[in-house]
Amino acid sequence: MDVFSVLTMIGGLALFLYGMHVMGDGLAKTSGGRLEGILEKFTSKTSLAVLLGAAVTAVIQSSSATTVMVVGFVNSGIMKLNQAVGIIMGANIGTTVTSWILSLAGIESDNIFMKMLKPSSFAPVFAIIGVSMMLFAKSTKKKDIGTILAGFAILMTGMDTMSKALAPLAEVPEFTGLFTMFKNPVLGVIAGALLTALIQSSSASVGILQALCLTGSITYASAIPIIMGQNIGTCVTALISGIGATKNAKRAALVHFYFNLIGTVIFMAVFYFLNIFIDFNFLDDAAGAAGIAVVHSIFNIAATLCLMPFRKGLVSLAMLTIRDDEVQAEENVVALLDERFLEQPAFAVAQARKTAIQMAKASQDALFKAIDLRHKYDEAGAENVMELENLVDRYEDEIGTYLMKINNAELAQEDSQDVTMILHCIGDFERISDHAVNIMETVREVTKKEEHFSDKARAELDVYEAALREIVSMTYNVFAGEDTELATHVEPLEEVIDNINEEVKKKHVKRLRKGKCTIGLGFILSDLTTNYERVADHCSNIAACLIQTKDDALETHEYIDNLKENDAIRFNREYKEYRKKYKLP
Repeated sequence: MDVFSVLTMIGGLALFLYGMHVMGDGLAKTSGGRLEGILEKFTSKTSLAVLLGAAVTAVIQSSSATTVMVVGFVNSGIMKLNQAVGIIMGANIGTTVTSWILSLAGIESDNIFMKMLKPSSFAPVFAIIGVSMMLFAKSTKKKDIGTILAGFAILMTGMDTMSKALAPLAEVPEFTGLFTMFKNPVLGVIAGALLTALIQSSSASVGILQALCLTGSITYASAIPIIMGQNIGTCVTALISGIGATKNAKRAALVHFYFNLIGTVIFMAVFYFLNIFIDFNFLDDAAGAAGIAVVHSIFNIAATLCLMPFRKGLVSLAMLTIRDDEVQAEENVVALLDERFLEQPAFAVAQARKTAIQMAKASQDALFKAIDLRHKYDEAGAENVMELENLVDRYEDEIGTYLMKINNAELAQEDSQDVTMILHCIGDFERISDHAVNIMETVREVTKKEEHFSDKARAELDVYEAALREIVSMTYNVFAGEDTELATHVEPLEEVIDNINEEVKKKHVKRLRKGKCTIGLGFILSDLTTNYERVADHCSNIAACLIQTKDDALETHEYIDNLKENDAIRFNREYKEYRKKYKLP
């Protein structure tokens, strides 16, 4: 084997690993975070969790990615530790799908249909279709599907190239002799674990083993311990992701490690004990790519069936390893923004959106509590408004930082639009909470001075506040539900609030001229109404942003003008209905 053969082998390996990365990335984009969302919700039964873990891993082609996601779920408090066990077990089964796909490289037949299953036959077809879709398709979904096909073609081409480059090694005694040492189970397990830990993918390391098997120089006696080690080595990714996480998240990573370690020990002990009495003759046979897939599947399915009844024991073992401190950590209000989710950008965007909805709720609560203080002021309520405003500020900082990190990833168009929309909206929600504080401080001033609005002024403010509550509640529902239809109802009400604002000021001037109100109370009234009117403006911005983002346009004033012109009949009808509903006394 000369230097060029070595370069060809390394180049094939590079293509193989890159193809696996591209295909997995395309699959993750196509799922749009939905698969991870399913994992998040449907884990109440262990059997269901195992099936879901296997299905999701089979689709995204990485047990490491699934397990890291689970560590993130546990770290965020989305999922309990005992719920995570089933998914982790299922992930090990799901990852065997890759080895079955890669086993196609070992097909040897003159039958035309069997030949079409060989990577060398269909990979070029997949490459042509995939690249064509990536270059010419207008739909983002079609481009992502093209990425999957192209990635799969690259992966299989790399596998084929690597196999052909390794073929001459079958005649090299030193190479074949190298694998006889792996007949020692302990050495084989260590070798498999180290290789997988190095490249952080059991699917990739199994693929490399399958490519080596195509030389005919690796026996089952050597391959089986290596496969066992590969299952242990894949735990490294999850263990690394657990660094700096909560104790339960670290325990989830340890459950993954203990499951594979205990499963390997049991499988090896039973297998070699039976070999003493039964004498498995196939151990000296040359292992094939399909044989590797069979062993890989049998081990992971058997380990799951064996250890599933003892899942609570795995949790207890992890908890014994990492014990609880007496002092409980402070609750993390932005726990959903776990950096582990950044590996799956679509899901990270979904988590950012959930956190932004929490921020919107806190902003709404701050405003409503501030309005309530005008009717019955107490210092505890005022402090609560300040606490909510500080919480909203923290939300804005954390969400903004997280979204900037997501932006560094390659996002699907829909996810990119969501990031833009969230970034625009969180600024408006933060300003609403600021106005809540301004309202609270104004009410505090009135209370300290022991001044009182006239009955008519109070009645006008009651109507104004009722309209404000409706527009803020509507805006929250628009944002939380991404309801573009409901969003169109915000602008007519905002126009009515603008008119209410002007009318309240005019009525105050009339009372001032008649001596029924003081200049001091006039300033206070102006502070309140100005804050009310600006809150409504921010609601209009949020509704407009949501609609424009879906239409891929971001000019607020242009949107409002178009709404009034293109749908004037509906706009005027709703405007009149709101005017009637919120008519000042």
